[in-house]
Amino acid sequence: MAGKEIVVAVCADVVLLDLAGPVQVLDGAGGYRVRLASVDGQPVRSDTGVVLSVDCALSEVDGPVDTVLVPGPPPGRVDGTAPALLDGIRRLGGTARRVASVCTGAFLLAEAGLLDGRRATTHWAMCAELAARFPSVTVRPDAIYARDGRIVTSAGVTAGIDLALALVEEDLGPDVARDAARQLVVFLRRPGGQSQFSVWSDVPAPKTPALRVVLDAVAAEPAGDHTLSGMAARARVSVRQLTRLFQQELGVTPGQYVARIRVEAARVLLESCDAGVETVARRCGFGSAESMRRLFLQVLGITPTAYRQRFAYS
Repeated sequence: MAGKEIVVAVCADVVLLDLAGPVQVLDGAGGYRVRLASVDGQPVRSDTGVVLSVDCALSEVDGPVDTVLVPGPPPGRVDGTAPALLDGIRRLGGTARRVASVCTGAFLLAEAGLLDGRRATTHWAMCAELAARFPSVTVRPDAIYARDGRIVTSAGVTAGIDLALALVEEDLGPDVARDAARQLVVFLRRPGGQSQFSVWSDVPAPKTPALRVVLDAVAAEPAGDHTLSGMAARARVSVRQLTRLFQQELGVTPGQYVARIRVEAARVLLESCDAGVETVARRCGFGSAESMRRLFLQVLGITPTAYRQRFAYS
């Protein structure tokens, strides 16, 4: 058998992107043998109507596998899961080295008893229901993905890509994961870090090309020289016009936007590396660790050190 074996348990009405995103990451990374398995080995219709071929029935998967991956149905369609599907997930998940879910797949893991006493996340719109239905599960509603021992759960839809990249990094190293992310034109770790919500979703998409140029530049290099005059020159507009564009389209000042992007960049580093707070502050464009500390308290209500202790990737 070539590579680590990953079995994807495919349910009826599975969200197509919940499945396709992680599988694309894993296939692009290499080093894995990915098999799709349905309850009876028959093709499964996705939520979009696309019919998915599968490799086998869950019952035909014999012996321990490396990873069981469970994408879910659309939010609101998590009831009525076939008992045979849960039995298969329970059986394979009990002996696998690792079990992972995407979006509402967390409900299937919980139904199978694999989340009892563990931390988990799911699509933001379903977190309250997950917590209510399974009180033994500690739900993290703001996480992109949550790891508890050998169980990893992700938030909704595209968060499955974040989860798969994290698995690749764990198995094959950061260089392979970075290459996989580059091929898919996604962040290895999105600027929002562990949050399901970030400045990208807090503000509307800019309509003005000049403003879009500025936002792209800030996102690409948070530590760059993003003075008001420098951004205006980049956009080829006056300082006054740029300030007006930020206020009209985003509802924030240029300085506020740059500060938020730098906070998010710092969050990613604090979660993913061991660099000191002073180093993180410098890499993200803050004048000092104290400046970063003040802004973290203002934006997140927590210090950088406390944030790292709570959310560091491990």
